[in-house]
Amino acid sequence: MKNQLDVVTLGEAMMMFVATQTGTLHEVESFIRRAAGAELNVAIGLARLGLKSGWISRLGNDSFGRFIQSTLHKELVDTQCVTIDANYPTGFQLKSKAQNGTDPIVEYFRKGSAASHLDLTDFNEDYFLSARHLHLSGVAAALSTTSYQLSLYAAKWMRNAGKSLSFDPNLRPSLWQNEQQMVTQLNQLAFQANWVLPGLKEGKILTGFDKPEAIADFYLAHGVDAVIIKTGEQGAYYKTATNQQGVVDAVVVKNVVDTVGAGDGFAVGVISALLEGQSLPQAIKRGNFIGARAIQVIGDSEGLPTKVQLQQEMALLSSPTVNAAC
Repeated sequence: MKNQLDVVTLGEAMMMFVATQTGTLHEVESFIRRAAGAELNVAIGLARLGLKSGWISRLGNDSFGRFIQSTLHKELVDTQCVTIDANYPTGFQLKSKAQNGTDPIVEYFRKGSAASHLDLTDFNEDYFLSARHLHLSGVAAALSTTSYQLSLYAAKWMRNAGKSLSFDPNLRPSLWQNEQQMVTQLNQLAFQANWVLPGLKEGKILTGFDKPEAIADFYLAHGVDAVIIKTGEQGAYYKTATNQQGVVDAVVVKNVVDTVGAGDGFAVGVISALLEGQSLPQAIKRGNFIGARAIQVIGDSEGLPTKVQLQQEMALLSSPTVNAAC
C-alpha cells in the first residue's frame, strides 16, 4: 500500500444545516444541508485538486452519516478507514445565514458523537504508511481524550516513518476543560509538525507572543520546519528553520458571504502546493487565493476549486493585495 495516498487526515464530520434566510436560528424555517468538518473540508479540497486524500473517522449508523459518506464518495475522498458506529450518532450543527461579511452563528450538537469516540484502535498502520503526508487539526484533538491520543500517536508515528506533517490549530476553546490544557496539548501536536499554520490570534494564545516572528520562532525552536501565520487583511507571514521569512499579500474580496472555511481553504492551498514541490511563497499565495474563494459562498467546502478552476482563476488574478481573513 506504500504511497497510494498523498494525504491522510482524521477528525469529525457533522451534518450542517445552513439557514436560507437571515435572522436568529430559532426564527428560521428553511435550511439547506451540507457536510461540515475542518479535516473533512481539507480532504475534499485536496481531492478536488487531484491529490489522493484519505479521511479517518467514525460516523453514526444514521441518515446523517450516510449523507456524509455519499458526499465523500462523490468527492473521491478515500474512506477505507471510516467506521460506522452503531452505538453513537453523527453530530450535527445549525448555522445562520451571515450578513455583510459577519461571522455566522453556529450551534453544535456533537456531545457523545461517534467521532468523539475515535481512539487508538482507529489507527491502521498500513493505511498511514500508504500516505506521504498527514494533516491534523486542533478540532479532532479537542473532541475527547481518546481522539487526542489518536492524533498525537499518529503524528509521532508518521514523523518517525519519515512522512511530512501539517498542523492547523483551529482553536475550539469551548471543547477543552480549560485554556492551559488546550495550549499544552495542541503545542505537543504542533511540535511534531513540519508546517504549522496558526492564525495570528491563535498564535498569541498558544505561544504568549504578540508578533508573528516571535510566534514563528517559538515553534521553530521546537523543531518545526516552517511556520505560516495567517494575518487577515495583511495576508500571511512565514518563517522557516533556515531563516527565510516574508509576507505574502492577501487577495481582494469585494463580497464576503460566509467566513467559515477560510482557514481550511488556506490549508488546502498551502499543503497541495508544497506537496507539488512549489516554493513556500508560491504555496502561501495559493493558500490566500483559496481562502479568499472560500468566503465568497455559503457552505464550508463549496468554494474549494477544482484543479482546472484554480489554474484558470489564478492566471486571471491581477492584484496580489488585501482582504481575505483566514
